[in-house]
Amino acid sequence: MKFLLALFKGDGTAERVVPPTGFTAAMTVASSAAMAFLAVFALTLTLAAGRLANRWEAELDQTATIRLSAPADQIEASADAVEVILSQTPGIQSFRRLDESEQQELLAPWFGKNLSLDTLRLPVLFDVTLDKDRPDGEGLQNRLGAEAPGAIYDDHGKWREALVASAGRLKSLALMSLALIAAVTATMIALAASAAIAANGQVIDVLRLVGARDTFITRAFVRRFTTRALIGAAIGTVIAMVLVAALPAPDEVAFMSGLGLSGFEWLWPFVVPPLAALLAFFATRLAAARRLKKVS
Repeated sequence: MKFLLALFKGDGTAERVVPPTGFTAAMTVASSAAMAFLAVFALTLTLAAGRLANRWEAELDQTATIRLSAPADQIEASADAVEVILSQTPGIQSFRRLDESEQQELLAPWFGKNLSLDTLRLPVLFDVTLDKDRPDGEGLQNRLGAEAPGAIYDDHGKWREALVASAGRLKSLALMSLALIAAVTATMIALAASAAIAANGQVIDVLRLVGARDTFITRAFVRRFTTRALIGAAIGTVIAMVLVAALPAPDEVAFMSGLGLSGFEWLWPFVVPPLAALLAFFATRLAAARRLKKVS
């Protein structure tokens, strides 16, 4: 605790031990800025993946689809039978039959908007909205098979599980990236601190001869490199936040719609610079303690 208080209070005499400029200073600031920049984007991806998983699960959990395929002379009678069945099935909030324009819009990403549906024999599709008390899928399918042969009930269970699992893996990958970024940042700052201590070996020898303790010398390096890491991380964070804010508006039909930050999520990037400084504090302190044992 005393060491931390002394670190924030500062010691002008101790800080003169570490050169304010030079290769290690530029390396620390640049590496902290780059790692913070990547950390903000990894954090953005983590938050976006979480929102994506929740949205997919919420949207697909309350919807279902019925696909009806039947001979042309029986299609309308079968469609009427499906509507009767759906209106009598508990757990179904509402349903509607998709018209040709909606089916054409669904096929547009693959076949273009000028596709003529007359050339295709498309099934009849019903968009079904479910209540919280979901219907008995097996029972509904059995009744559809008996009264409207060719009708298939799909509650999107397989799609929902696969999409949510993919979003979860994407979130895990982003979290792993954050951990890797933190490890690389700590390693680079520790190397820079070790190089600075080695370059100032003669100064350290003189300080020891006049009675300076290793804690005095360590404090100088820790404060200097912690400050550099904080400044560099702040620069990288600001640049990353500007670029995240400049991302194009999300497309509602895009696979990764909502990629970015929203609402209180904009507060999360401000955590990056203090965390970088904390990493620099412990990394520099450990590196200085080890290196001072080797510097004679």
